[in-house]
Amino acid sequence: MSGNSEFLWYIPNDVKAGHRGDSTVENHNSLETLTIHAKALEEHGWKGALIGTGWGRPDTFTVAAALAARTTTFEPLIAIRPGYWRPANFASAAATLDQLTGGRVRVNVVSGLDNLAAYGDSEGDQAHRYARTREFMRLVRRLWTEENVTSVGEHFGVTESTVVPRLEARGSRRHPKLYFGGASEAAEQVSATEADVQLFWGEPLDGVRERIERLRALSKTLDRDLPPLEFGLRITTLVRDTTEQAWADAEAKVAEMAKSKGAGWNDHRQSIAVGQRRLLDLHERGDVLDDNLYTAPGKFGGGGAGTTWLVGSADDVARSLRKYQDLGITHFVLSDTPYLSEIKRQGDQLLPLLRG
Repeated sequence: MSGNSEFLWYIPNDVKAGHRGDSTVENHNSLETLTIHAKALEEHGWKGALIGTGWGRPDTFTVAAALAARTTTFEPLIAIRPGYWRPANFASAAATLDQLTGGRVRVNVVSGLDNLAAYGDSEGDQAHRYARTREFMRLVRRLWTEENVTSVGEHFGVTESTVVPRLEARGSRRHPKLYFGGASEAAEQVSATEADVQLFWGEPLDGVRERIERLRALSKTLDRDLPPLEFGLRITTLVRDTTEQAWADAEAKVAEMAKSKGAGWNDHRQSIAVGQRRLLDLHERGDVLDDNLYTAPGKFGGGGAGTTWLVGSADDVARSLRKYQDLGITHFVLSDTPYLSEIKRQGDQLLPLLRG
C-alpha cells in the first residue's frame, strides 16, 4: 500500500459496556482503561483513533484531551457536532489542544440527527442542517487560518475574532483535518466544498468508486477552493489466523446478534440516514459481496461501521483494503471487538502487510 495511507482505530466512548460485542469489563470507560487502549494503539502501529460522539455519551472532546495528555503520538479523531459547539468556541478549543499536543488533533464533523433538544439545540430539515454544517466548517477553518475574522452568516457570526493560540503550520498541514461523512445529495455538496476527508462506510468497491468519481466531479462543478478532497473508509475488519477461522467467528457473531436482536449494535438506528440505509440494504444483494465483504450483520442490528465487515486472514483483509486504496482511499478507520485484543492482533498482523 502507498506510504501516504493512514490507519486509525475506534474508541466507542460509551457508558454502557459491551459495545458491538466488546468485553464487558468493569470500568470499561474509565480514564485508566481508555488510556490502556490509546497506549496499545501507539505500541502496535496505529496513528490514533476515532472517538465516538452523541448525546448520552461522555463528552468526546474531554475524553480526547485526557487521552492526548497521557500519550505521546496518539492522534484523536474527535467527533463533534455543529450546534453542540459554536464555531469560535470549537476553533479555540481545538487550537489549544493542537498546540498542547504538538499537532495531534483531527476532527470528524457529524451532522446526523441527535437528541438536540436535550442540549438546547434545534434545526430544521435536511437542507437547513447541512447548510449550517457547511457554514460551521468554513468559519472554523477561517478562524484557524486568518486573524480578525468578521463573518455574518445565516447560522453563525463573529466580529473581529482572532483565535489564540495561533495554529502552527507543520509541513503542508495548516490546521487539523476536517473529516466528514454523509451520502445524501446535501451532504455530498458540503463534503465537496468544505471537507478535507470524506469518510465512507464499508460499501462494496463499485459503490465507493462511484461516489469518489461523483465527489471529484462535484468539487469541480462547485469550484472547490481547497486542496483536493481526500477519502477514507470506516469499516469493521474481522481478522483471524486463517480464512476458515475468521468466517467461523464471523458467523458465530452474527448468530449471537440474531439471538439478542442486535443489542449493543444499534447506535446508528435512532435515525436511518441515507448512508446507513445504503448499508442496511446491501444484504439484499447477498450475504457476501466482492471477495469478503460480509453484509449479514445488517440483518440483525449492525449499525454504522458494524453493518458490513471485511472477514478473513490478515492476507485476505489486506488484499481487500488494497483494492479500496487503489480507488483513492488513503484514510482507514478500522475496528473489531474485543477492541483491546484486536488493536494488538490487527496492529501486529494486518498493518505490516498494508505498509509493505
